[in-house]
Amino acid sequence: MHTILGAGGTVANILTQELINANETIRLVSRKPLTITAKDLTWQKADLLNYDELLSASEGSTVIYLVAGLVYDKNIWQQQWPIIMQNVINVTKATGARLIFFDNVYMYGLVNGSMTEDTPYHPRSVKGQIRADIANMIMDEVAAGNINASIARAPDFYGTDSTNSFIDMMVLGKYAKKQSAQWIGDPEKKHNFIYIPDAGKAMFLLGQNPDSDNQIWHMPTAPAITGKQFIDIAASVYGVEPKYTRIRKFMLWLIGLFQKVVMGTVEMYYQYDHDYIFDSSKFEKAFNFKPTSYKDGIRHMSQTLYK
Repeated sequence: MHTILGAGGTVANILTQELINANETIRLVSRKPLTITAKDLTWQKADLLNYDELLSASEGSTVIYLVAGLVYDKNIWQQQWPIIMQNVINVTKATGARLIFFDNVYMYGLVNGSMTEDTPYHPRSVKGQIRADIANMIMDEVAAGNINASIARAPDFYGTDSTNSFIDMMVLGKYAKKQSAQWIGDPEKKHNFIYIPDAGKAMFLLGQNPDSDNQIWHMPTAPAITGKQFIDIAASVYGVEPKYTRIRKFMLWLIGLFQKVVMGTVEMYYQYDHDYIFDSSKFEKAFNFKPTSYKDGIRHMSQTLYK
């Protein structure tokens, strides 16, 4: 049985569909009921902070995917992520399941050059330190031979069905309405963005291949381009002028005074005023996977969610 902890999110939904297509037995685990239905698919309520509920929901699992997202608040992350990760590790031990954790790149901090699976952790934010700590919790258990687990790491993303990505909200959503886009940071710096369907499909592939266990994988992502290049591609797809305004750190902080989620982005601003280059060649070669190009991903968005 393939168990998805944090079901209902953007990556989880793609992963769920891939598992349905493969005729796998699936258990979706979340705090709120989900409307997804399929043969051999069940849903069970559980709070990831409650070990007993989590163990009950995960019994019989062969693969556990942790794709949960918490409120974008460093205080909540500090309080909840260590508890959640320890609970999931303990459940993994109890069930003997393989664990695949969907992670981000905050623990790397500011990197001079490309981020690879071997890049050391040098977090320069509270959220980055939390991410480093919980990643180490997993890999320490792997090194001790206590669990079989892997970390699936992804950069910033686009192509969601919930508009919770700044690219979706501030670029694609704006151009779909024939409005001027907004860009956080320096549009002349390079940045990668993963197309969410690629992330979900890559998680599925890791789940299907036990040989991928006990290591870190960078999810398949198109090469880094400048913000201006991304804007030009998006404008071309939507048939609009590539107009945009730049949001600098102080402006982000001002907005954050009224929107707590935005304030959580301020400490991550270094990702947007320096080059941010994510290397996923290891995964691409191992699985013969070609990431979706920005033009193709944006074109699909223009035909579906952001018409």
